[in-house]
Amino acid sequence: MLGLLHESPLHGYELRKRLNTLLGPLRAISYGSLYPCLKEMLADGLLAADDAASESGAGRRSRIVYKLTAEGKERLQEQLAEGGPSAWDDDSFGVRFAFFAQTDADVRIKILEGRRSRLEERREKVSALARTRDKLDRYTLELQQHGLESVDREVRWLGELIATERASVAARPRRTTTNK
Repeated sequence: MLGLLHESPLHGYELRKRLNTLLGPLRAISYGSLYPCLKEMLADGLLAADDAASESGAGRRSRIVYKLTAEGKERLQEQLAEGGPSAWDDDSFGVRFAFFAQTDADVRIKILEGRRSRLEERREKVSALARTRDKLDRYTLELQQHGLESVDREVRWLGELIATERASVAARPRRTTTNK
């Protein structure tokens, strides 16, 4: 939410719509989880709320428009700078990736490498399970094969992203300091 509100102030309906677009249909945000989160962020001083006049005019309720405070901007920057294990977990990687344009290149590389490492560990575990083929039915084997192919595809994709990121970092002009 902080990342979207950093782009522009939004009312709850528009924020929910953008979150659902960003996260995809499998991670839909309900109003029942959105508004308590907004209320908590208001209480923590990360957001400010303004009543905005309805675009439709008379007869419609005003909508509360949420915008980041200085504390909210600071928290967003802290989150974008965080490149540890929580950033490459299944639950948060997609969200972090969605805001890579606002994330420092070195942090992006760290997150991508961490995610790839996590998936390679998962691939090893699935491969070890597959060695016990004689104990599994054909549907369980198919499910494991599907999981393994998905992980392999994501590991390749991450490898390509890492290579691209490293190339862009290497192409950046170096800052030189002169002593006068």
